[in-house]
Amino acid sequence: MFITKIHYSESRGDKAGGASRCINRPMTTMRGVAVKWLLFTILLGTWSLGWGFDERSVNPGINREYDQADPLFWQGMFEQERREVYARRHDIVAELGLKPGMQVADVGAGTGFFSLLFAPGVMPGGSVYAVDIVPNFVRAIEARARAAGLHQIIGVVNDPKDVKLPKGAIDLVFITDTYHHFEYPYSMLYSIRRALKPQGRLVIIDYKKDPDHSSPWVQRHVRSSESQVIEEVESAGFVLNTRHSLLDSQFFLEFVIAQNQN
Repeated sequence: MFITKIHYSESRGDKAGGASRCINRPMTTMRGVAVKWLLFTILLGTWSLGWGFDERSVNPGINREYDQADPLFWQGMFEQERREVYARRHDIVAELGLKPGMQVADVGAGTGFFSLLFAPGVMPGGSVYAVDIVPNFVRAIEARARAAGLHQIIGVVNDPKDVKLPKGAIDLVFITDTYHHFEYPYSMLYSIRRALKPQGRLVIIDYKKDPDHSSPWVQRHVRSSESQVIEEVESAGFVLNTRHSLLDSQFFLEFVIAQNQN
């Protein structure tokens, strides 16, 4: 069996001990990704032509509690050291390898702490799109950005099926603790795929759903296991490129657009 190595160099995290592992993909797996992508685009093509394809919500009402969200309340919930992604936020940013001029989208930005951290790393010349379906969150992020003098942060209110980003403009889409909130994952992944540049990257951080180790809250609240997330994302025309081992309770996956899907 032929082996195609998608990621040729192994990257290391900072002194905090994070590491990244490249993924070897069998050629048969690549063919499988191509077949899944073909079927996926046919379905979305029928939808875009008005032929009746309409993805059903996989978790109706999961975002209802944010309808009238108080950003200050959620800032207190999201931005606390006992939350792993917040405690390791600087290490996570270091793993991403941001560079001046990059166009980065923080999808499901919430209270915006990652957007605020990304902004200095993409200057000069770059932008950070703080994307969320909750208008109150986006307005609060814009206010925090203005107060910090971070004028390169652009607020975007999206909808549950579309990230509302410019086509082919984004270098990195970053999604943390939000994938399990996607009611329409395939529609969202298609819109993300459309927004990325050909060499763009998609990073997903979310909770590990393991019946032997995960908390009861994770078991109830989180829809998909890591393997299910990989399958869904690869079905949308991506390939798993790097599995970062920085976090304990959450997986940290990096995808690229599948070959021949540009």
